[in-house]
Amino acid sequence: MDVVQAQLEAYNARDLKRFLASYSESIVIFRPPAPQPAISGKAELARFYAEQRFNLAGLRADIVNRTVLGNKVIDHELIWGVREQAFEVAAVYEVRDGLIQTVWHFSAE
Repeated sequence: MDVVQAQLEAYNARDLKRFLASYSESIVIFRPPAPQPAISGKAELARFYAEQRFNLAGLRADIVNRTVLGNKVIDHELIWGVREQAFEVAAVYEVRDGLIQTVWHFSAE
């Protein structure tokens, strides 16, 4: 879906304003196996990405594989610039009303 691609492009450009435009005000992000949200709401999302991601010069995500299943987009991603070595995640984006509503990030570790 277009909104997931738009947020990826904004992420790779470290463009916080464009990145946030892809998400609902009530965005919830989970990092299983933790049952509680890692991020709740657009303000918390903005703070996290401004302070802990978009300030990293080498930050980027490469899509290894993408699957669209109904209103879900499942990306196998390779993340650069956060750790010394690139690492893999699976991200499941739930899209409703043209915006990302919920995200689940699964670590390969």
